[in-house]
Amino acid sequence: MYRALEQGLPGWLRRYLLHFETAIEEAAAAFSSSLPPGSRILDAGAGELPYAHLFGAHRYVSVDLGIGNAQWDYSRLSCIADLGALPLAACSFDACLNIVTLEHVTDPARVLREICGVLRPGGKIFLVVPLEWEVHQAPHDYFRYTCHGVRHLLREAGFESIVVNPCGGYFRLMSRRLLNGLQFFPGPFILLAALFLVPPALALPLLDGLDRNHDFTLGYLCTASKHS
Repeated sequence: MYRALEQGLPGWLRRYLLHFETAIEEAAAAFSSSLPPGSRILDAGAGELPYAHLFGAHRYVSVDLGIGNAQWDYSRLSCIADLGALPLAACSFDACLNIVTLEHVTDPARVLREICGVLRPGGKIFLVVPLEWEVHQAPHDYFRYTCHGVRHLLREAGFESIVVNPCGGYFRLMSRRLLNGLQFFPGPFILLAALFLVPPALALPLLDGLDRNHDFTLGYLCTASKHS
């Protein structure tokens, strides 16, 4: 559903309604820009490589187990492997991406330790995890993460300088949930449902500043560095 929306919406409306996706893309682009050209980058859980184009100035390596979505094309991956047992040399990467992947592994603590192990001292990670998100890529969907949980996992894995930012608050979350509701109306009934669901979905993000703590959020954008 969201891929269709992404393709059909003008950029400004996509950024407004699909805030989580556009925030991830913008943060990934900023992460890329912060790294020196030629840096060795690991995309752990790369799927169909949606962020590869951001790392054209770097030595980009993509790894995925290749089981998340039967409709996806995993043929462009550098390596098909278990993120909990990476077949990569220790301290061989300058940075790592792990974007909405940690919910799909059965042992997230082990995966983060593996990632930390292949990063050089001071190497950086850009991590995105969901909190309020529907079941997806079933049956390979195991966890959701609070800000405290993801901080704990990163710290225990060997990371420091941890920054965890919520992506939107209560009103953006409610807007997204109203759009989710469209999928339950078949055929011509979706037009009737849209009359009731889309107007409040468009209005609610304007109120998001009222949720100052953002304890109600779709997920978290995180950065951290490996202990030097």
